[in-house]
Amino acid sequence: MEDFLTEYFFDLEDFAYKDAFQGCSYVWEALGKLTEFLDGQELGKIECPVPEGVHLENPELISIGAGTKIEPGAFIRGPCLIGQACEIRHGAYVRGYVIAGDRCVIGHDTEIKSSILLNDVSAGHFNYVGDSILGNRVNLGAGVKLANLRLDKKSVPILHEDQKIFTQLKKLGALIGDGAQIGCNAVTNPGAVLGKRTLCAPCEVISGYISSKLKQRQKR
Repeated sequence: MEDFLTEYFFDLEDFAYKDAFQGCSYVWEALGKLTEFLDGQELGKIECPVPEGVHLENPELISIGAGTKIEPGAFIRGPCLIGQACEIRHGAYVRGYVIAGDRCVIGHDTEIKSSILLNDVSAGHFNYVGDSILGNRVNLGAGVKLANLRLDKKSVPILHEDQKIFTQLKKLGALIGDGAQIGCNAVTNPGAVLGKRTLCAPCEVISGYISSKLKQRQKR
């Protein structure tokens, strides 16, 4: 279990919403508390222009920082917290219970729900991010999907050294450490865990735990 301490995956020092991780020892625990955290926030402060053609659902539950650019055709549902200097591009779908730090990109046809993005995350093209945590400077290549639900609908375990760690979460996507990158059209299975600076090749199916010691995975 020590391999999965939150501090091994994320540097929270410059993350404006670090309180979302308060009291969380293990990397997945913040997801279980995300709803409670956002429901307890004072939201509704939008500090950037919202052009015609952007749809805000429950705007009183949406906060967006200064310098963020939202393109026409984006859909944002509250509650959510979006930081400063982000890009929310045409066709982006923010489904609610999302925290995004500063300078994040939520791109065309990218769907995000019940997830935490730290600073400088890029999910720029045709991505699905469900019930996941993406660390600082994580980049998802075009078409990357982070699956969050088992086909049998059972709770999602984390696989590590031929053992199963039971998270008690029915929906759990990927937990991706700072600086990791996933190549185009790759898919992570529910409960995938990637350490810091991990590189995953395009078109892979990624499962289980990949230690930060593995700098690169080659497609076989």
